[in-house]
Amino acid sequence: MYPLVFQTDFGLVDGAVSAMYGVAYCVHPDLKIHDLTHDITPYNIWEASYRLIQTLEYWPENTVFVSVVDPGVGSDRKSVVARTNTGRYIVTPDNGTLTHVLRMEGICEVREIDEHINRLPRSGDSYTFHGRDVYAYTGARLASGIIDFEGVGPKLDVKDLNILPIVEPYLEGKAVHGTIDILDVRFGSLWTNIPRELFLQTGIQYGDRVSITIENETRTVYRNIILFARSFADVYVGEALAYVNSLDCVAVAINQGSFARAYNIGTGNSWSICIEPFKGF
Repeated sequence: MYPLVFQTDFGLVDGAVSAMYGVAYCVHPDLKIHDLTHDITPYNIWEASYRLIQTLEYWPENTVFVSVVDPGVGSDRKSVVARTNTGRYIVTPDNGTLTHVLRMEGICEVREIDEHINRLPRSGDSYTFHGRDVYAYTGARLASGIIDFEGVGPKLDVKDLNILPIVEPYLEGKAVHGTIDILDVRFGSLWTNIPRELFLQTGIQYGDRVSITIENETRTVYRNIILFARSFADVYVGEALAYVNSLDCVAVAINQGSFARAYNIGTGNSWSICIEPFKGF
């Protein structure tokens, strides 16, 4: 009996998530079910992919994650279960949700869900709620030990997974370039894809002033000089800072304010950021 963790873009204003819980408990009443989040931006596969990698490593081996952000439900996209290199499982549509897990944790094997076996009984005429009928049901069967990984269905080639495009960070002289991958939603911080080790190759140290430029494609949205700080306590309330976040990547924030809201900044590959040492006026 292993933990079962749900993630969706369903929200909690109706019965969708509760129905998934009910299906899982009907599979086995002793399951321990947990929520990663149900507030993924609707249809945002990139965000679902990122939230998985943000959370995965802190759960025990054999934990089963069910991630349902599925704008292609009812299409010919595959339903899969992936086993990571660290022995965790992810039940999800093959639509790019596994992008960050494959890149940062690694996937050693993937299987297509055999819906003749792993589908909620008497749900065959339903085409729009695979989160309940296929993913919650299969995840519960796997987490409870009713099936093993081989019992999910036929093996697929990991190389054939659908993966979202990623722009890699890079160093150019003393400037480091990356993208704004995601927001720390509640607080409005910008989380970049620039890892701390690459960032430190600029020679920047804690307490230094850095020059930051944020662009949306060709439009400059923000350009300023801010502090590279260990924590929010190192700057005044309302002051901007750069820091290293919980994923060991560079982030940008306003102490007790929302950087994203203040400057109307979004996320994804079209949002680029450049950070370099401040050379003085």
